[in-house]
Amino acid sequence: MTPLDAARPLAKADSAPRLPRHVRLHFDQIRGAWALLSPEKVLWPDEVSLSILKLCDGRRSIAEICGELAIQYEADVDEIQTDVLAFAQDWSDRMVLRL
Repeated sequence: MTPLDAARPLAKADSAPRLPRHVRLHFDQIRGAWALLSPEKVLWPDEVSLSILKLCDGRRSIAEICGELAIQYEADVDEIQTDVLAFAQDWSDRMVLRL
């Protein structure tokens, strides 16, 4: 493990992800799509990513988010949790999601 890895927050089922202050979701009227805006970055989340991001309010844990998504998508919560943990870790590493 490098010193950088030690400081890296890791996504866990009890993590309560949220958007940092400098990041916001914005609906682009011209493109008819949601964008995640951050200084010097614009990300265009797909439908599933957007569903996850909309639930990242800092109050819900990843486990709770997965429970809601399992109902919404009629899918197995364990399978969803694997994907949501990977998503949260990736977007946290991009510094557009806080864990």
